[in-house]
Amino acid sequence: MADFVLQYVVLLFSLTVHESAHAYFADRLGDPTARRLGRISLNPLVHIDIIGTVILPILAAISGWALIGWAKPVPVNPYNLRNPRRDNMIISGFGPLSNIALAVIFALVFRVLILILPAGGIFVPLFRLLQFGVLINLILAFFNLIPIPPLDGSGVLAGLLPEHTAEAFERMGIYGIVIIYILLFIGFFSRVIFPISFGFYHLLIGF
Repeated sequence: MADFVLQYVVLLFSLTVHESAHAYFADRLGDPTARRLGRISLNPLVHIDIIGTVILPILAAISGWALIGWAKPVPVNPYNLRNPRRDNMIISGFGPLSNIALAVIFALVFRVLILILPAGGIFVPLFRLLQFGVLINLILAFFNLIPIPPLDGSGVLAGLLPEHTAEAFERMGIYGIVIIYILLFIGFFSRVIFPISFGFYHLLIGF
């Protein structure tokens, strides 16, 4: 249970930074919608989704499942953007990039503190928190980079495709959730996302 609490704290913080990054860059690129809704904030309460941020983590704690979740999506009005295709790609990309940045920061803090603090005793929860910070943020980043709507990777891919191809791709978005569930069912995440995330985790942590 102690590990779950630490993981949940990290997940909530990481999702908050992720959505706030979307909101911040949307505002910088011309769309104030999210800012007016108070979404450029590190207050997790403004980003909480009742199912993704509350119910699923509780079910995970009760059942022993892997901790998963999501926050309330940031609304973006493309008509306010100066260059909708390019800007939406940037807004989408900075969500996962914020998680990669957090993973690197958590890892750097871990590697510094492990040199100056005893590895056991009262510092164990701190080191566990930092390790979870690295791993959870890597999983969030690589998961969100999958180019399937509504994940951020689809927004990045749409910005790179020729316009007519991007329009056809975006029309497939209605099937995105179904495709994600199929990938989950066939073990894509346990066989691809988790191994990649653990690989980078060990690279960043140093062991």
